[in-house]
Amino acid sequence: MGLTIENVSKSYGEVQALTRVSLSLKTGEVVGLLGPNGAGKSTLMKILTGYYTQWEGKVTFFEKDLKKERHAIQKDIGYLSEQNPLYNDMRVIEYLHFVAELYQIKSPPVAEVMAQTGLSDRQKDLIETLSKGFKQRVGIAAALLHNPKLIILDEPTTGLDPNQLVEIRKLIRHLAKEKTILLSTHILQEVEALCDRIVIIHQGKIVLDKPMNELQKNEDRVIEVSFDYRVETEALGQIPYVEKVINTHDFDYELHIKGTQDMRPAVFDFAHDNGLKILNLQLKNKGLETLFHELTH
Repeated sequence: MGLTIENVSKSYGEVQALTRVSLSLKTGEVVGLLGPNGAGKSTLMKILTGYYTQWEGKVTFFEKDLKKERHAIQKDIGYLSEQNPLYNDMRVIEYLHFVAELYQIKSPPVAEVMAQTGLSDRQKDLIETLSKGFKQRVGIAAALLHNPKLIILDEPTTGLDPNQLVEIRKLIRHLAKEKTILLSTHILQEVEALCDRIVIIHQGKIVLDKPMNELQKNEDRVIEVSFDYRVETEALGQIPYVEKVINTHDFDYELHIKGTQDMRPAVFDFAHDNGLKILNLQLKNKGLETLFHELTH
């Protein structure tokens, strides 16, 4: 087992941030850490990265005890914080060499990491000129320079446009082939798109820890779609497996699908056949959203 967390608790004075949290992560696994604001996600990540040293319980990383071998473990952890602090006046390649010096890497694989994260063509660009998607890539590249076994990503897709989302998702899935990834997010769709497992934390306690495929079994789904014109709900109801259609606002609709079939291609066909343009299309797992709401309220 790569990472084992046993009965970890942390308090800030009289405020209990974590209470006897236990969790295990395996190599090649993407684990989604979900929870409302103040649930304890950030506290747990700060413990795992070694930022906090005063806490109760035990964390073992590849047979190393975090309390006893913190610096050794930190060498095997890559971390992208939500703020992704970068030096905007540096060029991409300069920044990565700077980070490599902080890690004291003698022969840093800067070129390899830039190729891996799609930054080779941007290596001489000033960081301040990059889009948010490419800045996220720079942050991930910096977290990969020392070839960590565990990568912790805090809200890596917040604020990205749809194209950037797809690119970062592909990158994360590629990294997961050889590493363990802990992904903290509040976006349920990202968990569905990326994660093998979902862990929900609420008020400092883990209230759910299950494989994603178990959660998706026999669960109804919802397609949110926006067209450029109003459509009769009865017409949308003729799409296979659509049980109910709700016109949520103007040209926005919810299609409630029975079962686990992905009917987005059928919606595309419907739009094409009726001369419509799709302005937005999103698949949601109704069961996951409902479950999250029930466990965190």
